[in-house]
Amino acid sequence: MGKTLNKLKTLGRQAGRWLGLTGGAAPEQHTTAVVGDRFDRLSWRDTYTQAPALRELADDLQEHHDHVEDLLQDAFLAAYKVTPEIRERAAMAPSRLVNHQVITAMAASPELAELRRETAGDPYAAAMAVLALTRQLRELLEQTEQAQDQAQRAEQAQHQAAARAEAVAEALRQAAGQADADGTVPEDAASAVKTAIRHAEDADQAAARALDHALAEVAAAAPGIRSAVRKALTKAATETQEETAVMRAWGVEPGQLERMDFQERAQLAQRLRTGRLARFADLIGRFRQMAAGERARRIEHAPGELVGITLGADLSRLVPAELAALAVPELRAVFASRFAQGELMLYDSRGEQETGQGAIIACVDCSDSMNYPYRGQRGAPTGEAWAKAGALALLDQARQAVPRRDFACILFSSAHQIRVFRFPASRPAAIGDVAELAEHFFGGGTDFESPLGEAVDLLAAEYNDAGRPRGDIVLITDAECAVGEDWMRRWNAARHELGFRVFGIAIGAPTAAAPGSVLDALCDNLRSIDDLADTHRAADLFRLI
Repeated sequence: MGKTLNKLKTLGRQAGRWLGLTGGAAPEQHTTAVVGDRFDRLSWRDTYTQAPALRELADDLQEHHDHVEDLLQDAFLAAYKVTPEIRERAAMAPSRLVNHQVITAMAASPELAELRRETAGDPYAAAMAVLALTRQLRELLEQTEQAQDQAQRAEQAQHQAAARAEAVAEALRQAAGQADADGTVPEDAASAVKTAIRHAEDADQAAARALDHALAEVAAAAPGIRSAVRKALTKAATETQEETAVMRAWGVEPGQLERMDFQERAQLAQRLRTGRLARFADLIGRFRQMAAGERARRIEHAPGELVGITLGADLSRLVPAELAALAVPELRAVFASRFAQGELMLYDSRGEQETGQGAIIACVDCSDSMNYPYRGQRGAPTGEAWAKAGALALLDQARQAVPRRDFACILFSSAHQIRVFRFPASRPAAIGDVAELAEHFFGGGTDFESPLGEAVDLLAAEYNDAGRPRGDIVLITDAECAVGEDWMRRWNAARHELGFRVFGIAIGAPTAAAPGSVLDALCDNLRSIDDLADTHRAADLFRLI
């Protein structure tokens, strides 16, 4: 009987289960909950490398918690992937059970769908969403410490069981080396195999108990995890949407953002959301929305009121008698000759003034008084904010014109305090220049001659270089300012020569826009703005310019 039990074949059958748990035969245990291919992992690694804030978050959390980077990667991919797939819990390494529960709660939350409208396919936005979870992640990891400790013990028990299984395989190899020709194993070698099997059975049972305890702890933590995750996702979605809205308000196109690296985009977002620029975002967004609406309402080449007959070559305004001539073969040659000479009889009409072809130039007053809240009301827009928001809407107007028009913004204050920002139609407006325009402020007095003289020089250069007349100057100020007689003569001569129009906006200064004022003499079209919260008071500019 003893010899039968010590046959190598019998020992192999008894050890068979443990042999299946060694080497490549053991099932793979994953450390990340979201299924990702190498491109997903590459997107995460690139983003993680480029984002110091992500690395700082990981370092901070890893001081007190395990497997944090895996959790951050899972959260990133859950926000980034178009259709994230979550692994089955059984496929996870026990030490990542808490991570899996967190990501499962994320995937089941309706707030994730709201967040992913902004983050799917955008690694920067997905990373920002992860950073927005910082506080909640820290609290969540602290709340689940007991479950994480139990999960860690379960994994250690599994490692111990695997080591015991390997010991069974090693004991069987030793026995095989000592077996005789008919497969009989010496008693001491057979005893070593049996002892290894008993130890493996004990370790396996201990691992099963540890896993059960870990699953129970994770299940107990699940309601708290779901609540914390929903709260965190709501916060992340709000912050991500706010950043998207700020970028849109400032006219930053998605294509521009895609060309920026992570750090550059993060710095831009911080710049636009804080300091002086944060005060402008709401007005800029409302101005742009209003201006877009006015452009949509405007009908190009719309006929006005018929006032008589004139001569020309516009076939859309031919009088019936000219159309009748086309029906007579003998008169067609005469019609063609008169058409070539611009002598056809046309209906004459009187409608809105024809829009310009040259550059649009906004002259923005940056004197000290423009930085005061409207009517002293705390939190109210300043004249500066209104003026610069209007100027940036005019930049959009120049970009939307057909053909596109050059744009320039001239910031001015006291004499010789002047700064010119040029945005040629031939290239995209750099968001850094736009932000610099909005941030720069002089805070001195008010002088009209320098900025308007600079505007004339720009229009003259454009006319000489490209032959484009009929530019538009928009002067936005809150003050009255005298100009010299000699300067005024040169100004009027330039207006006659270059054919530009001048629009004036007096902010909170009705006397500056009164008949006989300097602004009245300088401008073709002048209005006073007495409510800085109302962008529609300037709506007609975007129909005329």
